This record gives sequence, structure tokens and C-alpha cells, in this order.
Amino acid sequence: MKAMMMEHQGEKLKLVDRPMPEPKSNEVLIKVHTCGICRTDLHVIDSDLKDPKLPLVPGHQIIGTIVKLGENVNHFLLNQRVGVPWLGGSCGDCAYCLDGRENLCDTPRFTGYQVDGGFAEYCIADPEFCFPIPNDFSDEQAAPLLCAGVIGYRALGKTGDAKHIGIYGFGAAAHILIQVALYQGREIYAFTRPNDIEAQDFARKLGAQWAGDSDKPAPRPLDAAIIFAPIGELVPYALRAVGKGGVVVCGGIHMSDIPSFPYEILWGERVLCSVANLTRHDGEELLALAAKIPIKTQVHIYPLDQTNEALADLRNGKFTGAAVIKI
Repeated sequence: MKAMMMEHQGEKLKLVDRPMPEPKSNEVLIKVHTCGICRTDLHVIDSDLKDPKLPLVPGHQIIGTIVKLGENVNHFLLNQRVGVPWLGGSCGDCAYCLDGRENLCDTPRFTGYQVDGGFAEYCIADPEFCFPIPNDFSDEQAAPLLCAGVIGYRALGKTGDAKHIGIYGFGAAAHILIQVALYQGREIYAFTRPNDIEAQDFARKLGAQWAGDSDKPAPRPLDAAIIFAPIGELVPYALRAVGKGGVVVCGGIHMSDIPSFPYEILWGERVLCSVANLTRHDGEELLALAAKIPIKTQVHIYPLDQTNEALADLRNGKFTGAAVIKI
């Protein structure tokens, strides 16, 4: 099979021929249709996330069909369409797993990081961590829901019943989250990199109440803010934007250092928190809600051999919405 392989962090991926993987008794073999591109892929490739499996096939927003079942797999069918997310497995035994917080597992297995992912024609997955995909979505439309969608949904949950919400960084996650938020009757204020008129127009088109530069004050006091951009300097801006009792949620897996800031912008019972990974329950809830709304993802499609170009375009902010590798 063909796959985009990372031999060392900090290098471009290489298109290689690899032997077809063979599923173990508790695994499934999936023929990959699409795999979403995510900023986490950049963090893995750029060495922001340490100690990946090497060599590695990145990619963790996988849509495909099951073509082979391990002998102990009995709750999926051959040719069934499934999604494979970032959380590819957990121990099930640590205090976090036993408490229903498998996203914080002490020994997790992450797709496209500790196990090979979906920038390939086929991949192996643990069926316990796969999702059936609603028929409402095409392969291309479904892929971004599996990380950008689920992480945004988890971040939104951290804001409680906040009415006026700021989003810092209007990319793949934000363009899905705004559709959920508006469906729930909330108002969104979009903050983009300075002078990114295209992203600001995109946010307004999707229903943002306001869109502007991330280094500018909010047009009104916010109840909450969610930061998707991996830029620590945005944290003080967001804290200043939310009113007393407001929540600032850091939605990424990696962020540059947060600069020091005066206690007064945290005082007033403001809360600063992060979200980490996802639970299967998050995914199940988001996929059901996405079909109900229905969420429409804007995707830019690249073939497998142009994965490096897709990653570069993401890094340089060359598109709005999400990017998807189509096999």
C-alpha cells in the first residue's frame, strides 16, 4: 500500500510503499477513503509533541470502510463505514479511565502519533474507539468532525451556558463550532490573525455577530472565550475580553508560552482552563448533533501525494475551513 511516512520529526513526509498491515484479533483493517488534516499533525511533525512512534504514518481524522475483522471483533461488520479519531485507545484501568475521563488516560494510544494513522491507503484501528458515521455526511464532509469538531464541542461544553462567546483562531474547529453554537442560540465573536480579511469574512458568512483582529478589544464584554490558535500571547487578550465570572478555554494540544499578565485580569472569578483530547462519549454526542443541525463542513481536498502541500497550506493559513486528504 502507499503511505505518507514520517521518518524523522522536522522533515517532510515521504510517499512510500509499505506492506499491508494485518489486524490482530481485537483490531480491524480499514480501507481509508479520507483523512482530515489537523494542526495536531503539524505539532507531531514539527516536534512540538515529543517521542512519536518512528517511522510514523500521521493522520487522525480517518473515514473508511472495514475490509477485515480480527477474530474477536463482533460489533462491526465488513464494509461498514467508520471513523477513527485521535484517541485510538486507553488503558481502561487507571483512575481517569475508571472515572469516565479516558481522555486523560495515563497510557493512551493516539492515532497518527503512537500508532500509524490515516495518511495511507489502509490503516489498523481498535474498533472500541471507532465511530459509525451517519449516512448524512460524505467521506470528505465527515473527516473534520473527528477532531476539529469533537475538540470544539468539548471546548464549548467548558463554557457552560455562556451566551456571548469569543473564538480566537477561526480555522477548522471554529467553523464547525460556530454552527453548533448558533444552533444552541449563542452569539459568536470571531478573532483572527490581524488583517486576515478572508477569515473574518468567512466567520461573518457563517453567522458570527462580529469578526476582527485578535489583538483588538472585543466589541462587548464576553461570557467566555475559546482559543484555538496555538499562540500563548492570546491568553491575556482573551482574559481581558471576558467579564467577571467568564471562562477562557485553551482548545489546542500545544501552545506557545503564555506571557505573564496582571492578576487583575484573572480576578473576578474568571476561569482559565484547557481541554485535552476527547472521550468516545464526546464523539458520539457530536456526530449525532452534527447530523441533526446539520453541520456543513467546508473542505479543501488534496490527493495523498500532496499531503506535504496540504500541511504547508495549513501552516501558512492558505485556506478557510478544513483540509482533507482523499485517497
